[in-house]
Amino acid sequence: MHRFLVVIEKAENNYAAYSPDLPGCIATGATREETEILMHEAIALHIEGMKEDNIPIPESTSSAEYIAVG
Repeated sequence: MHRFLVVIEKAENNYAAYSPDLPGCIATGATREETEILMHEAIALHIEGMKEDNIPIPESTSSAEYIAVG
């Protein structure tokens, strides 16, 4: 099993998601929940394609923190 950080951003009319450890793997959706589901599917397909092409699956090295200021 692999675990990857996923960043979800609110855009003007939708949500967009990406994983810093999987360049080019993105998803967009109308809601945050839909975007999470679509990103999960995108990562699964991305990894499947990497395996088919004999490309090593990268280790997840990204992390995230909230920093309180002010």
